[in-house]
Amino acid sequence: MLMRERETIEVKRRHFLALEIYTLPNLLMGLSDGDGDGDGSSQLRQHVIVMRHGDRLDNAVPLWTASAPRPWDPPLADDGHVRAFTTGANLRKHLSFPIHRVFVSPFLRCLQTASGVVSALCAVDRKSDDPNDLTSNGVVIDPSKIKVSMEFGLCEMMNSLAIRPKVAPKDGIFNFDMAQCKSVLPAGTIDNTTEMIYKELPRWQETLEDTRARYLQVITSLADKYPSENLLLVTHGEGVGSSVAGCFEHVEVAEVEYCAYSVLHRSVVFKESKSFSAGQFVGSLNDLVGVQLVQVQET
Repeated sequence: MLMRERETIEVKRRHFLALEIYTLPNLLMGLSDGDGDGDGSSQLRQHVIVMRHGDRLDNAVPLWTASAPRPWDPPLADDGHVRAFTTGANLRKHLSFPIHRVFVSPFLRCLQTASGVVSALCAVDRKSDDPNDLTSNGVVIDPSKIKVSMEFGLCEMMNSLAIRPKVAPKDGIFNFDMAQCKSVLPAGTIDNTTEMIYKELPRWQETLEDTRARYLQVITSLADKYPSENLLLVTHGEGVGSSVAGCFEHVEVAEVEYCAYSVLHRSVVFKESKSFSAGQFVGSLNDLVGVQLVQVQET
């Protein structure tokens, strides 16, 4: 369809950089209370934030891949570390609900993004001699506030659309050292008791349709696993796009910026038997940051 037949909706709400360390506002509560059915049940609202990683080094320094031992797994650029920490600070300042758990793709750029965001969310002090340092350097955290786990199902789209063939492993095998991955995350925040939804990485050259279905399955499965907690999922651009596409009709996701995110929510009803039922995830344009949509007009 020609671009003149489309209407572009830009959803790029910009928060002022939250550079100082905030104490958790008293207004932050657990899951939002709802009305029960009069049968001893209780209804709550669960929130899930799906976020893209920050600026990747290979896009900022294209020659980096020429000598990198793992050219398919770039770290964050300096701007990416700043963006991750300031995004976490903005979430802490502006969200009306707390984040209880973080799940993160094993790719290094996502681990480093999660580290910066979690450091901002859990910060209690800053010990740094550089007032212009806008990263998590020198930040002291309370690791009891949030628990972090890795999830293979949140990994990059495993095909040549997302990972260039010239940098992908020739055998299609992507290896991650779990101990090394965990070392990137803030000390004391890792929950080693959780089990991944995906026990291994998706096979190389998965289709775009399979990738989108994977992201949606993992989002729902993680939410169902922790129905009484709010979650932050740090993943890749297609993961954010997939979460948005399921909430809006007649739109397509045109762009997902670095550290862009969507906020999904659903009602969860808990019975006296401790079982629960949950509604579908929904969102609104006000729940999107850094996501550009293209409205597809019906013909």
